[in-house]
Amino acid sequence: MFGRILFGASAVLFGVIALMWHDADTWQSPHRILRLPFGSIIGECLMIALIVGAIGIVLTRTVRPAAILLIVVYALFSLTCIPGIVAAPKVFGQYDGFFEQFSLLCGVVAVYAATGANSARALGAARVGFGLSVVAFTLAQIIYFKVTVALVPTWIPPNQAFWAILTTVAFALAAIAILTNLRARLALRLLTLMLALFGILVWVPLLAAHPETHGNWSEFAINFLITGAAWVLAEAAPLTA
Repeated sequence: MFGRILFGASAVLFGVIALMWHDADTWQSPHRILRLPFGSIIGECLMIALIVGAIGIVLTRTVRPAAILLIVVYALFSLTCIPGIVAAPKVFGQYDGFFEQFSLLCGVVAVYAATGANSARALGAARVGFGLSVVAFTLAQIIYFKVTVALVPTWIPPNQAFWAILTTVAFALAAIAILTNLRARLALRLLTLMLALFGILVWVPLLAAHPETHGNWSEFAINFLITGAAWVLAEAAPLTA
């Protein structure tokens, strides 16, 4: 329940940010929709749908239809990343953007599956999909290691590189546990905690220092969306403890 609430609140925030600022930093991969004919209108409609669905999954009576709406939205967001991957298959950033959106799709699938019968297969698929996304997050921290180091607050001992390495290893171990379903629930809970700490220790100070930067807002929202998705899976999926 709490994971669903966090996911819904973060999705509302992201939708509001996207409607306020139509730049690439805020729209992330969905900004490609803006290139289509009537792309701005389509994008705004999708963000309104995102906000409506996000509010709906927080309310107990509307969880199922709201989850269906969000599945459609995040499936479309994931699909918008495919052309970028095809055009530049050697650029890791294209895959990273896809798996950010795909991890959110997996979280919403878990929300939907948890509301009905015969949900074990769908929850299992969501677990595997999310685990693959965590593999991508691990690779992102390795490939963009200098960026990762720079994001670590300097006041946390012993040093920034130590925490960048430790969190990368934590991502890798979580991915293995989730994909193999060995201690998967524990891995998802610890991953939820780590991602929440990222939001509190990294993005909240950056927002406080530079509230005018659109990218800080979008990264803050994405961070807690993925945190919510991990929490939802920890609560809903058939997992080993």
